Amino acid sequence: MDKVVIKSTGEKGRGLYATELIPDGTTIFEEKPLVSCQYSWNAAYGYLACEYCLRPLETAERNVQRLTNDPNIMLPRAECCTVEANLLNHTRCAQCGVLYCSSECLSEAQQRYHAAICLGAEAHNEQHPVNVLVEFWKKMHYPPETCGIMLFVKIVGMFRQAADLDALQAQLQDFVHKSVNEDLLIFHKMLGEKFTLQIEQLYRLFCDAFNVDSDDRLRWLTPDGFRSLIALVGTNGQGIGTSSFGDWVKNVGAAKMEDKERQAVDELIDDLYSKMDDVVGTFLNNEGSALYARQSKINHSCSPNAETVFPNSNHILALRATRDIQPGEEICISYLDECNAQRSRHTRQKMLKEYYLFVCQCEKCESQINDPDETSEDEEEDDDDMDDSD
Repeated sequence: MDKVVIKSTGEKGRGLYATELIPDGTTIFEEKPLVSCQYSWNAAYGYLACEYCLRPLETAERNVQRLTNDPNIMLPRAECCTVEANLLNHTRCAQCGVLYCSSECLSEAQQRYHAAICLGAEAHNEQHPVNVLVEFWKKMHYPPETCGIMLFVKIVGMFRQAADLDALQAQLQDFVHKSVNEDLLIFHKMLGEKFTLQIEQLYRLFCDAFNVDSDDRLRWLTPDGFRSLIALVGTNGQGIGTSSFGDWVKNVGAAKMEDKERQAVDELIDDLYSKMDDVVGTFLNNEGSALYARQSKINHSCSPNAETVFPNSNHILALRATRDIQPGEEICISYLDECNAQRSRHTRQKMLKEYYLFVCQCEKCESQINDPDETSEDEEEDDDDMDDSD
């Protein structure tokens, strides 16, 4: 029996509500995305991931060697690396050579979108219009990326291969919950004002890459249609982070070992994270983004009762309860990262209004309504930095 139902209210629009008691720690549902992709900068930095499901394709040892720029590092407990046991299943597209974790993922990609967008022998040609498009995106959207240009490319492939165009259009339309102007404003806030001036050039490159004018299946991709697609992807995209080293750390932590070995492993992990931070900074995970039909309906709370996780180290999303949820209670996640979620009501409200165009009235915000409209000294400095970047 489904534990949730989507309902609409005049106050918050669509939301997800519990139909029964959901105990703390329960997986409420798992969901495959409509489409997912690896971020372009992560691909450029050599993060090997399945083109379809984003599962890491390099071993934990190879992952950490690359991220520390030290080929001599060797990890103990190789059996704790999930990639190791699957190496023989890795495969490639015979035409362009792109990697997949299994023949099943290759088949899914071919059936859904890849056959229509495969570059074949031109995959590494920097002058190919699709590669030009990707490079333009990378230059206009430096890390950390908030969505991936390949989502747009794959959606084009889906339209070219769809057996039922109306059904696909309806799936995309189901993500729309605000006006295009509102959604674009949110996206501009996420990417910066410079992006506003580059949409037209991005559209022209997109038309060049896919001969939009001569493709009846892409007749909706007018300048306005392209803006609508940008708004849809930018405001509904869910970030994904997968890491073979991260999986190894988790599995080693759960493994049984003597105290002496445990101490040595813990010290090694701390040292490796420190080295990775020195070499690559925030590039610790393979990262990407995806569109999830159900997850996109979940509203924000500064005191959420659920969180999104990726238990299979691929693009399958799980919604997990972080406390007991009562029947009829709305299920909410935090749109803010863990650090910002702990900041003052004033700062949280400012960020949510600035980037998501709503005033939060969650239980936590209402309980702090009489708090002074000021931030700590550190937060004021951060706010000044935010203002300076506008």
